[in-house]
Order: sequence, then structure tokens, then C-alpha cells
Amino acid sequence: MAKSIIRYLQWKWLEAQPVTYKTFRMYRVLGKGGFGEVCACQVRATGKMYACKKLEKKRIKKRKGESMVLIEKQILQKINSRFVVNLAYAYETKDALCLVLTIMNGGDLKFHIYNMGGEPGFELSRARFYAAEVVCGLEHLHQQGIVYRDCKPENILLDDHGHVRISDLGLAVEIPEGEMVRGRVGTVGYMAPEVIDNEKYSFSPDWFSFGCLLYEMIEGQAPFRARKEKVKREEVDRRVKEDAEKYSHKFSDDAKSLCQQLLVKAVKSRLGCRNGRHGAREVKLNPFFNSINWKRLEAGLNDPPFVPDPHAVYAKDVLDIEQFSTVKGVNLDATDENFYTKFNTGSVSIPWQDEMIETECFRELNVFGANECPTPDLLVNAPPVVEKPGCFPFRRKKKQTPREKPVPFNEKLLSSSQTTVSCSQAPNES
Repeated sequence: MAKSIIRYLQWKWLEAQPVTYKTFRMYRVLGKGGFGEVCACQVRATGKMYACKKLEKKRIKKRKGESMVLIEKQILQKINSRFVVNLAYAYETKDALCLVLTIMNGGDLKFHIYNMGGEPGFELSRARFYAAEVVCGLEHLHQQGIVYRDCKPENILLDDHGHVRISDLGLAVEIPEGEMVRGRVGTVGYMAPEVIDNEKYSFSPDWFSFGCLLYEMIEGQAPFRARKEKVKREEVDRRVKEDAEKYSHKFSDDAKSLCQQLLVKAVKSRLGCRNGRHGAREVKLNPFFNSINWKRLEAGLNDPPFVPDPHAVYAKDVLDIEQFSTVKGVNLDATDENFYTKFNTGSVSIPWQDEMIETECFRELNVFGANECPTPDLLVNAPPVVEKPGCFPFRRKKKQTPREKPVPFNEKLLSSSQTTVSCSQAPNES
């Protein structure tokens, strides 16, 4: 028992090691966010791939986005869901704050809706699968008291296997039990009427936005704004509050009914808005999802309708991604350090432990001696071993060069040579 406790403490010590830019290898740019680039990265010690979201410090300060950045980081750290992009590490460099997140190589739903050839939109079965996984993601957020407020195709990403996750929680906010918030935030055409009117709300905006997402996946265009339509924001907001959406032959009766219930203008009559944090239960019972086995879906056992090609890039060409201009006139000082300290918390426990198990580093670290006897590092009376620098020293065994290697020699040969020397010196001594 004692050795297991000591091993556990060693495990937690390793988890708590500082995380810096040297922990990762950086690869190509995947895209960009509001405060900086998103790059592919790899943990040097384990080989695990992630996406690194770099938030430029000067850009954050210029836009007064400290609160927004910290809230996103804290919410990501709190959520552990297979339907939401998870945070694995948070660290800082001289110029940026970095969020290391689940890598999603399959592109976003907007790209797949409009840029995969043929008519825009998905078949009903494919739209149903993605919608069901998004419902699970919203359910996990709401259960933690978090309203997302930015559900749209661009923010729903596909992984290598074809499953989707909710991403970009920059507009999310945590709501205490029984309370409501107010804030006119979101994306034009996806914001609920109560958000547009700056009324108080809890989780209702997410179900309206989810209705817009489902409609767009099936129809191939958003419900209140045609693709590339040049129209003022005020007109789109008016349509959201006053106009009824139009349904084509692409919708089945169940799909049309579900969208209509989600896009109801009045909060009290909208599907999913009658049970607070547990509104997803009501949505899951809708006939449109009758073919979904929710337990299998939540366990990741259902086969996705589309599996991304690992050799394809489901995004804009990197050359099309605009470069960020240099931020001028902003200076970082000591008053910013408190904010950076709150952000720079290193590894996140559950994702870090999952990484160790997935990459089989756990086996290398969690080793006992023969017959489960303690290894030397667990023996109380054993002399302390000089620690090597680095988080995973077993990965950094430095090979000795030929000059550094000890030269083997025969002791008998050495003794015989010494005898020869002494004999040769004997006449001189006489």
C-alpha cells in the first residue's frame, strides 16, 4: 500500500512539472483566431499531437480581452467531454499565451456543408448524427452551468475519425444555479431573439442557435440569411425576431418539426428551454432522434457517416490565411503579470493522464521490480539518485561518443606489462 501511495505522489509530481514552449514541437499553421494563430504541435516526450492556440499578449491588451481569455481558459479547464474540444495544457511565452487543445484535423461543418462538391448541405442521416453529438456537447456544457452562445457551423469541428466537437468557447459564460445573464453576444443570424433584445436569459440561446445549425446542415443555407447575401445586420436581426423560416423538400416531417420547435421566438415555448440545465433531455426525446442509441453515441461506439481522408486538408490553403499585423503602441508591464500567472497553469489533470495512458508512457513510468518488489527509487534506505534535468529523462538518454566510452582492457595484460617494465629497469638499478 505504501509503495502505491509513493508511486502516486511521484505520478502527481511529474504531472505538476512546468510546461514551456520547449515541451512541444510546433508544426504548420492550421488557421487563425481573434488573437493569433492556431498551429499543430506535438508533445516531445509522448508524441501526442494537439492544436496550439496562440493568443498574442499585446493584441489581448489592446482589445482589453484579458477577462474573455481567462474565462475561456477556465471553462475549457472545467469541461472534460468527448463532444467538446478539451484543454490539455496552458502556458505562456514571451509574446503569447498558449492553449494546447484537442487537435481536429477533419475541418469544420461550414467547410463540409459548402465546399465538398455537389449541392450544399447533408443527407438527413448525416445531419442527424452531427446534431446528436452537438446535443451531447451542449448537454455537458449546460450541466456545468455554462451557456455556449456561439453555436454555428464554423465552431463545430471534425476529428480524424469523423466525430464532431464544439470548439471556441470565447463567448461562453458560467451561470450560477437559478440565475440569469444578459449580453448581446454571438454571431449575426444565429443569435436568439432574447439576445438581440438584450433580455436576461439562461440556456435558451443555445437551443435557438442549435436550431439554426440543424436547419443549415439540411437546407445548405442559414435560416435567416442566404449565403453571401449582402444585407445589413439590422435586417437580419429583424428577420430573426419576426420572419418564419422556409422549408424545402430536403426536410422530412420530423426534421421540419424539430427545427420549428427549436426556432420558436418565445423562450417559454421553445424546445429545450423548460428544464434549465437539463433541457437536452427534452431535445433527445424528439422523434427526429428516434434512431439514435444515445448510450452508444455517448460512448463513441457509433460509426460516423463520413471519415476524413488523413491526407486531405479540409480548410483554406495556408497561403489564404491573412497574416496578423504588428500591434503598435502597446507595452506590457508588471501589472500584466498577475493575469499571466492565472493563465499559466501547466497541464490539466485528466487530459494529461489520458495522454500518458494512450501513449503508453504510464507503463514506462509505473514499473515495479521482480515479483512486484519495490524498485530502488521506492526503497526508503536507498541512497538518493541524482536527478537528470527535464520532465521525462528516460526519453533523453544521451548516447556516448566513441571518445567518451571507456576503453576495455585486459588486467592480466596490464600486470604482465608492469612485470616487463620492472624487469627491464632492473639492470640499471644495479
